[in-house]
Amino acid sequence: MLMNTSPTQRCDLDAIHLLDNSVREYDWGSHDHIQRLLGLPVDGRPAAELWLGAHPVAPSRLTDGTALTELVARAPEEVLGRRTSDRFGPRLPYLLKVLAARRALSLQVHPRPHAARAGYRRENADGLAASDPGRSFHDEQHKPEMIVALTRFEGLAGFRSPRTVLALLEGLDGRLVEQVRDAVRGTRSGPGLRAALEHLVASRDEPTCAHDVATTVASVRARLAAGSPDPRADATVLRLDEEHPGDPGAVASLLLNRVSLEPGEAIFIPAGEVHAYLSGVGVEIMAASDNVLRAGLTTKHVDADALLECAAFSPRPPARPDTEVTGAHSLVTSYRAPVSEFALLTADVHPGEPVALPSEGPRIVLALDGELQLLTGAGTTSLRRGQSCLVPDAAGQVTADGDGRLVCAWVP
Repeated sequence: MLMNTSPTQRCDLDAIHLLDNSVREYDWGSHDHIQRLLGLPVDGRPAAELWLGAHPVAPSRLTDGTALTELVARAPEEVLGRRTSDRFGPRLPYLLKVLAARRALSLQVHPRPHAARAGYRRENADGLAASDPGRSFHDEQHKPEMIVALTRFEGLAGFRSPRTVLALLEGLDGRLVEQVRDAVRGTRSGPGLRAALEHLVASRDEPTCAHDVATTVASVRARLAAGSPDPRADATVLRLDEEHPGDPGAVASLLLNRVSLEPGEAIFIPAGEVHAYLSGVGVEIMAASDNVLRAGLTTKHVDADALLECAAFSPRPPARPDTEVTGAHSLVTSYRAPVSEFALLTADVHPGEPVALPSEGPRIVLALDGELQLLTGAGTTSLRRGQSCLVPDAAGQVTADGDGRLVCAWVP
């Protein structure tokens, strides 16, 4: 699938390298979006995430089969640049993904640096294998992340104010929701929200959990039919219960801000923020980590203690990255979050108006549509829809031309 007749096919350290990337087939994934992007058969199998980067779980590979992890380890300064390698060591500090969600991902949080290191070392000392389903920490890295919507994108992120939570819980039936109400009323601040989530996560192990959740969901359904004060919040509960029957994560959604992104809009999820993506397609970039601590809406391991230790409970609206749009016909949108590992830009490239991409560090470019040419001092590399490449630091300045749309990840 990856073809290129330019001199950049050679594994020269100052040349652009085309990439072959892993597709992750999680059950919540779309049945067609990533397949159509890559020109693969639409066969009914889910394709949830396309990974572009050097994470050891699923590293991208060059066209000669070399893993990107190997290339970085062999020549970190040429691939990463001195500034990036001095700051992060001999590793690519970000992971780029295309995420395509047909239904909700787990309710989850990502650890901060100290918690990631401690958790990873603790599980290693306990003898947990890397593939053990009971493992929570897969590496020592924190995992702030940012997602830019390619389609309308729905999610939950961060806690609502206690006042808003109590208004949403008012009138709902069930023992579990009464416990949650009492927790929020008792301390109308972060500790109250923490206690509320702790009740919900702990209830998963109680024999009455499914019944309690069903009672609350029935009252949500009745409220929505009668004229809910927040139809979107109630509809979210019903949808999550349909996807995960009896899971208290459906009720937990009432604690969290409901987010809708239009194409081109973005949200930043700092480490420690409780969140869940519900549906849609987006380009996601994060610190290069696979650490996920789950609270619900999943059949995978839920580590309540680690999650509560790592989560932030101060209510606040979802964070938006700094965004800047430049250009005339070729529009470039830059997205900057308050982290040092990554930044992102998208570019709609029009013929005759080339776009200068970031000039240093390790850059990964993915063609989202059309046909593009990337020009460096070493030659020209062609990318068509679904193709991607690594531009190493040693390649220097790179310019995109042609007629298409791209996304570029880089280290600010």
